[in-house]
Amino acid sequence: MMLSRVADSLYWMARYIERAEHTARLITVHWNLMLDQGSTEPRERWERVARMLDAPNPDLPPGDDPLTIARALIFDVDNRSSIVNSIMAARENAQQVREQISSEMWETLNRVYHTMRQSNLDDFWSAEPLDFLRSVVESAHLFMGITDSTMRHGDGWHLIHTARHVERACALSQMLRVHYKDQVDDPLEWAGLLRGSTAFEAYCKVYTAELRPQSIAEFLILDADFPHSLRFCALRIARGLKEIGRSLPAHKTMRIARLSGRFQAHVEFTPIGEVLSAGVQDFLTGVIRQCLEIHKEIYHVYISYPVEAAIET
Repeated sequence: MMLSRVADSLYWMARYIERAEHTARLITVHWNLMLDQGSTEPRERWERVARMLDAPNPDLPPGDDPLTIARALIFDVDNRSSIVNSIMAARENAQQVREQISSEMWETLNRVYHTMRQSNLDDFWSAEPLDFLRSVVESAHLFMGITDSTMRHGDGWHLIHTARHVERACALSQMLRVHYKDQVDDPLEWAGLLRGSTAFEAYCKVYTAELRPQSIAEFLILDADFPHSLRFCALRIARGLKEIGRSLPAHKTMRIARLSGRFQAHVEFTPIGEVLSAGVQDFLTGVIRQCLEIHKEIYHVYISYPVEAAIET
């Protein structure tokens, strides 16, 4: 059984890296959409992006540049959802468990942190912000690849991947929930939704380039083989928790196994017609609620467990 402080740091390190990558990708997509659609109100767009990221909107005075919201989502150290904040938090957690992760993992995360700290963020903003966003996405991909290649695939590795998919399921659900609530009809926006999930090319290979809302919902929710679908995330969460739980008595992991199994079944066996008839927003709200329950149980079993529990094992 992992020490609670180790489990806590590995768990949040993975979630913050996934959060930074998702935020950078989503902002990149909407930045490009803003340039392509001059008629769309920039302020309305960035407020919607903030809701997709479940981030608090900066309090902008009337007439202020709406891109201030985008800037806050990238650079504001006081915004818990900003990219800079996520990278700083990921590095802080990694520093707490340097003996548990590989030196290559630490060096990769430390490098992107110092690049960010040594650079003038105003220069990034005024010159080419997309370069910074691209570097964040690439660094996150590199970190996870190095993790798979250099870290022993034991409990710590399984916890990292479980945390990553919990964060991904929550982020995807929130993004879809806002998009379907706003009932955006523009085909470019539907393409942007797919690109925000790295899904555009994969979707086109399955459904061709016809952007139908029902097909998009079916792909992002129910596709079993796409890494950014809810069904894929649910499967990986259940599988990861099963592997981690092997080191504990069955009665200690019974509830978390039940929660993850219920989540997997809920996503896997609900037909898309039932999702659409009941309401996509309600379905996604249920997904977020189930992810929160799994998160709380992970904390209860592996992170905030009493000393007596550790002695018993």
